[in-house]
Amino acid sequence: MPITPTIGNSGWSMHSLVYLASQSPRRRQLLDQLGIACELLLPGPDEDAEALEQVLPRELPLRYVQRVTQLKLDAALLRQKRRGLPDAPVLCADTTVALGRTIFGKPFDQQDAARMLQDLSGNTHTVLTGVVVGTDWQRLALVSRSRVSLAPMSAAQIENYVASGEPIGKAGAYAVQGRAAAYISKISGSYSGIMGLPLFETAQLLRSFGFNV
Repeated sequence: MPITPTIGNSGWSMHSLVYLASQSPRRRQLLDQLGIACELLLPGPDEDAEALEQVLPRELPLRYVQRVTQLKLDAALLRQKRRGLPDAPVLCADTTVALGRTIFGKPFDQQDAARMLQDLSGNTHTVLTGVVVGTDWQRLALVSRSRVSLAPMSAAQIENYVASGEPIGKAGAYAVQGRAAAYISKISGSYSGIMGLPLFETAQLLRSFGFNV
C-alpha cells in the first residue's frame, strides 16, 4: 500500500538513528540489513503491551493492523518522552495472519498453535504487516500485503512443529524463515514483510524522514 501521511507535512530533517519499538529480533536484523542504526525502545514492566493487540469485535484484518501499529507508536512516543530520550523517529510494526476475515494472532499456548496450523494447513492465507515511523509532530504509515500457501500438514507434522517451540510468539503460529519453510509451497509478496518488516516499504518511509538508506 502507498505511504500515507497521517499528520501534517512540513519538511524533514536528516536523521541517523531510529528507535525500534519492537521485541522482535528479526525486525532489528532487517533494519541492520538496510544499514540503519537503531536503539530498542521496549515497554517497561508497568506497560501491558499485549493489551494493544486485542482484536475488536467484527474487526477486519486490515483495519486491525492499521489500528494496532498506530497504538504502538502512541505508546512508544509517550515512553520516549517519559524516559527523556533524545529526539529521533520511532518505528513500530505489527504482523498478522488472516484467513478470509479471521485474524490469526500469536498463539496463547501449544494447543492454540496447533489449532491455527490445522486451519491454515492446505490453504492460502494473507500476511499483513503494518509499519509506521513517526515523531510527536508527524508520522507516515503503510501496510504490506503478501499471500502464503501452506501445504497440507498431517497431525503428526503439526505436533512435531509445535513441539519445536517455534510457533510460540509468531503470528499465525509459524515462522517463514524457520522450520515452517518445509511446508510453504508458494509465496506472493514481500518475504521480509512476512518475517515482520517489509524492507522495500520501510526504506521508503525512512527516506521520507531523511535517512540515507
